[in-house]
Amino acid sequence: MNFALVLFLLLVATAALWVVDRFFARKRRAPGAPSPWWVEYGASFFPVILIVFVLRSFLVEPFKIPSGSMIPTLLVGDFILVNKWTYGIRLPVINKKIVPVNDPQRGDVMVFRYPADPSLDYIKRVVGLPGDKVEYLNKRLTINGEPVRIETDGQYLHTDRLYYSPRYVEKLGDTEHRLLIEDDAPAYLPQVMDFPFRDHCTYTSAGVRCLVPEGHYFVMGDNRDASSDSRVWGFVPDENIVGRAFFIWFNFNDMKRIGSFN
Repeated sequence: MNFALVLFLLLVATAALWVVDRFFARKRRAPGAPSPWWVEYGASFFPVILIVFVLRSFLVEPFKIPSGSMIPTLLVGDFILVNKWTYGIRLPVINKKIVPVNDPQRGDVMVFRYPADPSLDYIKRVVGLPGDKVEYLNKRLTINGEPVRIETDGQYLHTDRLYYSPRYVEKLGDTEHRLLIEDDAPAYLPQVMDFPFRDHCTYTSAGVRCLVPEGHYFVMGDNRDASSDSRVWGFVPDENIVGRAFFIWFNFNDMKRIGSFN
């Protein structure tokens, strides 16, 4: 469901009822006569829907994490807030940028519309910027010929399945973050899709090399071996960007999760 479109249609409908009631219907009713229930309720909801629409479209939008592809940074069930204006002000519904502000940076956790199905929202970490040469070979990341710094950081316990994964600390740009890499998982990607600019990538048994096209971004999940990302379905075009995730505001299973993250 396109919630932004539904909210916009509700805004238009309640705004129309408010205008009709404010400038036309009231003048024709007898003094003291009540408004029809559908006019009264519709007009009263208009300011509430307007506030929600403005906040959600231009400032912050809530999301719920549905999968484990961003473990250990984000867990299933985390409710997060996404900054809608960090990467520029966009028109609601059509998502067209009208005021450029900043561009995504390496290390940002970004929400975007899934390129293969824009009705779905995905969240991943920005790894490659336009023009970057990204290599992920033998489970090690290289950008523009420079290996990305990575250090061991103990183990991560998956409480739902009671097993441990090797945990690492990686530095992308100015951002340090933790990630999981399964040493015994295969490096090759047998399920690669046919995506725009597919010819910018070369796949081998060791992994993938990609040249990020202009106006696009290469993203990956922090749970590297359990993430379907740019290695599989390609690059994220700028017009698909929703915003930058910056805060965990709730988790029903763990209240200690509330707070910011890298």
